[in-house]
Amino acid sequence: MEQENQEKTKVLVVDDEAAITQMLELNLHATGNYEVMTTNESLKARELAVDFLPDILLLDVVMPGLDGGDVLREIRSIPELSEVPAIMVTALVSNIEISHDEVVTTGDCVMLPKPVRLAKLVETIELVLAGEL
Repeated sequence: MEQENQEKTKVLVVDDEAAITQMLELNLHATGNYEVMTTNESLKARELAVDFLPDILLLDVVMPGLDGGDVLREIRSIPELSEVPAIMVTALVSNIEISHDEVVTTGDCVMLPKPVRLAKLVETIELVLAGEL
């Protein structure tokens, strides 16, 4: 059910794998609660962020050009986005090391293992935005 009287949460997804960005965009959009912008080119993320002004970032860690940490630093260098929260979605943290029900916090980011389950992603987005993670 779509939110009618409430603004949707703006999510910027940056991942070099088109299948991942498409899956995340379709699934988040289907909830009716999110406006999603995606890019498969890490070097375009800052420009998109300036135009889109996301509420939260979903970033892959390992990408050609800029890695997820570099993208996060670039976006947070924008005054309006200096405190934008981020979730790193990565295959570097395996499901063997972390169960699908766990979230890892590192510094000022949250990490979720790929493949990410939609329910866990939505829950994590909401907890991060509420300041509970």
